[in-house]
Amino acid sequence: MSQLTPALVARAAAREPTACRALVDALTPVIQARVTLALQRRASLGRGRVLRQEVLDMTQEVFLALFDRDARILRRWDPARGASLTTFVGLVTEREVRAILRSRRRSPWTEDPTAPDDFAMPAQAADADRRVAGKQTLRAVLDQLRTRLSDRGLLLFRALVVEQRPVDEVAQAHDMTRSAIYAWRSRLKRTVVQIAAEMEEAG
Repeated sequence: MSQLTPALVARAAAREPTACRALVDALTPVIQARVTLALQRRASLGRGRVLRQEVLDMTQEVFLALFDRDARILRRWDPARGASLTTFVGLVTEREVRAILRSRRRSPWTEDPTAPDDFAMPAQAADADRRVAGKQTLRAVLDQLRTRLSDRGLLLFRALVVEQRPVDEVAQAHDMTRSAIYAWRSRLKRTVVQIAAEMEEAG
């Protein structure tokens, strides 16, 4: 993939929308393939479940990890060390899948879904919610989310965060488990907090 250059990565890390879309489009098949392989190697943990939803969710988790903290992980890629970006991202993907499956809270294969109260937002998250309450700020947040979330993620953001619809209703509408919806709700709120903090720092 010759288009995956350090220049493109730098632009994407700087949140340039066109570069973000190009990078996500190019890396999505790579990440999904690595996630699928990693889950298949641990198929016994899934107790025969269909992997499609887990692959989509974990692919989103990998992108969040790549762009987290001002794209710290993504910026670590250095082609001079001999690894292509796809190889580098593949290693990050395998590490992220291992971390998710080892975490009872994050794992999609946890037997008991995390209770809703466990996702109560901390004080800084509540402050961030107030900062994004205005329509103009909300539009700016949505612009940022479009570069970081999949189509499914954006739909879930609207349903869970903007419209505050019940978890059971959203789970049924999107053919997802309650535990997956709880995980997405927590993930989305963390992302909003991060974006709000970045916007505040930028002034």
